[in-house]
This record gives sequence, structure tokens and C-alpha cells, in this order.
Amino acid sequence: MRDLSAFASGTFGLVVHPCSNCFVPEVRPVWREVWRVLRPGGILLAGFTNPVLYIFDEKLADEGELKVRHSLPYSDLASLPEEERNRRMAAGDPLIWSHSLEDLIGGQLEAGLVLTNLYEDTWPGQIISKHMPSFIATRSVKPGNF
Repeated sequence: MRDLSAFASGTFGLVVHPCSNCFVPEVRPVWREVWRVLRPGGILLAGFTNPVLYIFDEKLADEGELKVRHSLPYSDLASLPEEERNRRMAAGDPLIWSHSLEDLIGGQLEAGLVLTNLYEDTWPGQIISKHMPSFIATRSVKPGNF
């Protein structure tokens, strides 16, 4: 998603980008590539997890307890002890990174996209959703005529 060079500039009228930013260490290159492959007037629908989710101990949260464990930005490479990181990688789990709202939303604006809507949602059964939205979705447009 950070390298869409397989596609010519202005190829798409719509890019749907689900909650996948957590799989890249830097998200701003993603927004630059989306801007490049969108036609003028094209739309980006992007979803991402609320960055605050990454401060909590994941195992305890799954058990219904919110305990602050990590600082932001979070990274499996930098935030987890080596033994825990190696255990996750051996299990085939992907590496995860959090991103600031400045990078997630401000990065879209910096890339030249115009934010036209923002939506927050919850994840049923997730403890954090009892207190605040777990997900954020944006709708942005590449300026110009479609």
C-alpha cells in the first residue's frame, strides 16, 4: 500500500482503505500513493483504529480489564519485550504499529486530499467501546473534476 507503482497516476475513482494502516510503520507514504492513483474528484474511504487502543495491555483488554501498558506511538518492534515479540512472530502474527491522528488524518490533508466527512464507530464486545469509539473512518476527495 506504500508502493502502488503498479498503477498509473489517476487510475482510480475510488480507493477503499480498510483498517490496514497498523501493518505499516509509516502511514504518510500510503496517503501520498493514494493521492497519486486517484483521479481528480476521486474518493478515498479510509478506516483505522483509534490510536488510544494501543496504550492498553491487549491480553487484559480481551479479558475485560483496561490497564495502560504502552506509550504512543506503539510498535511491536519497540514496545514489546523481545520474548513476547518473538512469540507473536513465531505464531505468525503480523507486526503492528499505531499512528497519531496527525499522521492518519493530517497526512491525508498534507497529501492534497480534502476531508469531507469523519465517522466514529465501536466494536461490539470490545471493552474500550464501552467508553469511546474504537474506529474512525474518513471520506476524502482529490480536488478536481471527476
